[in-house]
Amino acid sequence: MTDKLTPRQKAQLAVLETLPPKFQQIHRLVEEIAGMRVDETVLRRLTRLLDESKAATNTVGLTALTETMGIMGMLARRSGGHQMKVRGLREGMNSLKINFEGALRSASMPDPEGLDGPEAPTTG
Repeated sequence: MTDKLTPRQKAQLAVLETLPPKFQQIHRLVEEIAGMRVDETVLRRLTRLLDESKAATNTVGLTALTETMGIMGMLARRSGGHQMKVRGLREGMNSLKINFEGALRSASMPDPEGLDGPEAPTTG
């Protein structure tokens, strides 16, 4: 089935395969922040991980994942209420998982041959 995938889909799948371990690291760092053991290095590690993942997904056109990681990175950099930051990062993590599943499904389904877009209706 992978022989019917477009080169773009193959590139997307290659990037998507690298994300689950990064998601585990992001989750661990968010929970460390939630546990009030946060210092500047934990926040920097989280933002660096989010920025690297954001750049990788942006290069292959996975915009939903890119935007979610960008929002999470911005939230992690912001000063302000600790509980608000933790809640926002947790919600972002849930959104990442949902967007990941959708992107994986979309990238692994072969496009119909010969169709660039929606099929035009034919009149007889």
